[in-house]
Amino acid sequence: MKKQRAGIQGELGAFSQEAARQLLGNQAQVIPFQRFDQVFGALRAGKIDVAVIPMENTLAGSVHENYDHLLNFDVRIAAETNVRIVHNLIAPPGVRFKDIRKVYSHPVALNQCLRFFARHPKMERVSFYDTAGAVKMVMEERNSDAAAIASRVAASIYGAKILRRSIEDDRHNFTRFFLLYRRKDAPRRTTHARQWKTSLVFTTRNVPGALFRALSALALRDVNLTKIESRPLRGKPWEYLFYVDFLGREDDPRVEKALGHLAEVADFLRVLGSYPRGR
Repeated sequence: MKKQRAGIQGELGAFSQEAARQLLGNQAQVIPFQRFDQVFGALRAGKIDVAVIPMENTLAGSVHENYDHLLNFDVRIAAETNVRIVHNLIAPPGVRFKDIRKVYSHPVALNQCLRFFARHPKMERVSFYDTAGAVKMVMEERNSDAAAIASRVAASIYGAKILRRSIEDDRHNFTRFFLLYRRKDAPRRTTHARQWKTSLVFTTRNVPGALFRALSALALRDVNLTKIESRPLRGKPWEYLFYVDFLGREDDPRVEKALGHLAEVADFLRVLGSYPRGR
């Protein structure tokens, strides 16, 4: 059977690769891209079959760019998963911990290891576009004073050595990832999951009580919201799109009635997907 082509942002060994493994097993061909918009563009063009995209982190919050892409690229959410983020200090073999002066990684990863840097003030934080890409770069350049922060998988892929393990400030560090298809290619929901989530986006008129009335469509039917996120509505200054996650499946009768009510009070409504709730 032909492997699915799964696009991720970052080099091989990025945390997105672990998310792809959790979502698709080992049967997917992981294809890396440097930027998120490149992943979405490749999905739209049919160059990949699915995309595995981070949406939010328990410490850093939402990846706002990707919320915009969910709408602009007309994709469908098919699944979600949560990846435990473990940051490691990684360097080429032979590089000594005491000699390290520069540490490269994604800015979010660097900011999640501030206590480590406070204990080692001689180390300079240097931003890089990707965690695994930072490991790849320090292995290529082989500077005796440089290291990277990334996953253990990245260290293994590029033949690097882990000098310090689990240096993140908070062990309750998870990133939520979506598995995305082009809307027309999204598979039918056949999984018998115990609990489902639905994600949608809507807008309302900028009048008093509009958001209250929109959310009441869900509250009156005991639909449990798990997240609400606002994003600027382009072309309309100081107006917003609202992204909502709630427990329930799009075709449940109770949810259908809530969505019908919401459609009546919203200016725009799009369901982004119903999918089994991630662990």
